[in-house]
Amino acid sequence: MNQSHDHHDHAHSHGSGGAAAGHLNERDTAVAEHHHPDGPQETTGHAHAGQHHAGHEDHGGHAGHGDHVGQFRRLFWIMLVLAVPVVGFNEMFADLIGYQLPDAGWVWWVSPILGTVIYLWGGRPFLTGALSEVRARQPGMMLLIGLAITVAFIASWGASLSLLDHELNFWWELALLVVIMLLGHWIEMRSLAQTTSALDSLAALLPDEAEKVDGDDVVTVAPADLAVGDVVIVRPGASVPADGKIIDGSASMDESMVTGESKAVRREIGEQVVAGTVATDSGLRVEVSAIGDDTALAGIQKLVADAQASSSRAQRIADTAAGWLFWFALASAAITAVIWSVLGMPDAAVVRTITVLVIACPHALGLAIPLVVSIATERAARGGVLIKDRLALESMRTVDAVLFDKTGTLTKGEPTVTGIEPIEGHTQDEVLALAAAAESDSEHPLARAVVGAARARELTVAKATDFSSSPAVGVKATVEGTVVEVGGPYLLDQHDRDELPVADQWRTEGAIILHVLAEGRVIGALRLADEIRPESRDAVDALHAAGAQVVMITGDAQAVADTVAAELGIDRVFAGVRPEDKAAKVAQLQHEGRKVAMVGDGVNDAPALAQADVGIAIGAGTDVAIGSAGVILASSDPRSVLSVIELSRASYRKMKQNLWWAAGYNLAAVPLAAGVLAPIGFVLPMGVGAILMSASTVVVALNAQLLRRLDLRPDTVTTAMQRG
Repeated sequence: MNQSHDHHDHAHSHGSGGAAAGHLNERDTAVAEHHHPDGPQETTGHAHAGQHHAGHEDHGGHAGHGDHVGQFRRLFWIMLVLAVPVVGFNEMFADLIGYQLPDAGWVWWVSPILGTVIYLWGGRPFLTGALSEVRARQPGMMLLIGLAITVAFIASWGASLSLLDHELNFWWELALLVVIMLLGHWIEMRSLAQTTSALDSLAALLPDEAEKVDGDDVVTVAPADLAVGDVVIVRPGASVPADGKIIDGSASMDESMVTGESKAVRREIGEQVVAGTVATDSGLRVEVSAIGDDTALAGIQKLVADAQASSSRAQRIADTAAGWLFWFALASAAITAVIWSVLGMPDAAVVRTITVLVIACPHALGLAIPLVVSIATERAARGGVLIKDRLALESMRTVDAVLFDKTGTLTKGEPTVTGIEPIEGHTQDEVLALAAAAESDSEHPLARAVVGAARARELTVAKATDFSSSPAVGVKATVEGTVVEVGGPYLLDQHDRDELPVADQWRTEGAIILHVLAEGRVIGALRLADEIRPESRDAVDALHAAGAQVVMITGDAQAVADTVAAELGIDRVFAGVRPEDKAAKVAQLQHEGRKVAMVGDGVNDAPALAQADVGIAIGAGTDVAIGSAGVILASSDPRSVLSVIELSRASYRKMKQNLWWAAGYNLAAVPLAAGVLAPIGFVLPMGVGAILMSASTVVVALNAQLLRRLDLRPDTVTTAMQRG
């Protein structure tokens, strides 16, 4: 590591930042409530049902169709109103309950006429969906529903016209079946529509208007009309309209909507701010650096949308199971019809066959996986974890080796003063204050680290004059009449001075060493190193508790890597690794039989992220569109990796529960619907079958909703894992 101190004179002035911030504070500005002029629109049943196909990609077109919530809600209530007289004036239902119908001719027509309306109108989504599946030669759940209500409709008209046995009058069962199916679809649509709320809430983060500086005036424009280079005013309490750099003022920024971190972060002049974040206490002037699809917020929206639209291994398993269940239902119905007919009960054969077709619909199975993963994707986005590849989310629960890139991941990626060694007669604070005064006009990263350390100690830093810098040597300035110099070994050579004894120890630890001279005499030394993130130790401990090996990879020297690894308790270290060789190290771990998650910054770690079983880009912030990572952490907190593991495990549990419930329910209910218990007097009514089928869908939907309660805050998840 180069321990020289290359200074460049980039003196800058804060100008009127404080005055501007104070001026902005004088005006109270509320965050405008975002609205969506193009709200959900109701569509026809044909539009919805036409989306269904046997493969059930996105559950037959449900996913992303939040506008169908209104359709099924409206149809359900209308059909419920129509179903009341159909059931109430049905002779079979009256006999079953035990009441007398009015002795009038019109009573006979109520059930057939309204039942036909229910079949043609309320059943239209299922009928058109069934036709679509037939045309695609991919039979599925919509065909089963359509077949069941069509058989019931034809049988009922046959019975009403005395062409078939009177017991085949199914008008009330048909009405109940359609109403219950619509109710199940309504609940399902509402559940799926809620999974898009992450996108809606992200869009709502942007203000309706932006205040653009135009010469000496401030004009109000739409955020979409901003251009790169424009300067906008962000007032206290308002959200940033576009990604940009602060050029005036400073503020505590609420970035929780992007990073998932609840604590406000102080942003100063020269630092980047992200569209949608909120200036909580002060006003800012921001120079726009990215607009539209190039902003971090747009990138996050795209990742969430792509993840919710993508398929996954578990979903494909569910789709395959649903396809097999269709043939299972059809075969069961055929066997039921044959057996009851052979027994000489053709009417019972029709009733039992229809009941089997109704109860065996694999609707809950088709919903089991897509809903879980969609909710998990949304829940993750709200916690600052962006799932770009659903397969990555599924794989994370089996990871047993987590490979961290050191710089910028376990460490902050910027130098920090980690030690001060004064000579006798001087104090640490005195040495640091003089060094900070000399460095105050430099923008070099080491200079900022020294000034930042003095600020953190709340030291009084005197004003320096006659500032100059020399590349590879250091800086020189006059501080209260004393010539102060700060630099590396070349500075000591110029003055023919020796290093302090502690320098040898610091050098073996891979630290950067700066000596501070006053009037040409060494008065102390500063140790600078890439500061370890305070959360890294907790992350490593929690991963160990979760049964994972923790590995660190870095391009730094072995001494630097070993120092960080020893402090964090890391199991294994790959040091001196070039970026292009990192993927080979990932492959080495995989060849050892490990399931590897690679955690890096997504820039020079791209090949390794792609090679890993799960690639995780950390601290993506304003660069979320990283093609090589399956999971992107908007936060720089390494503990967020634990959040991904917890989410993966919780999602897998819900998937298993839903699959077992949906498939197990069908396998158990079909024999009952077929009438296997008829010899002991138990026959499952078709209406009850419809209720049970819809209940299965509702159970699956409600079970998936429990994922919304999952607490993905890194500190909470980490603490829970550490406790086992």
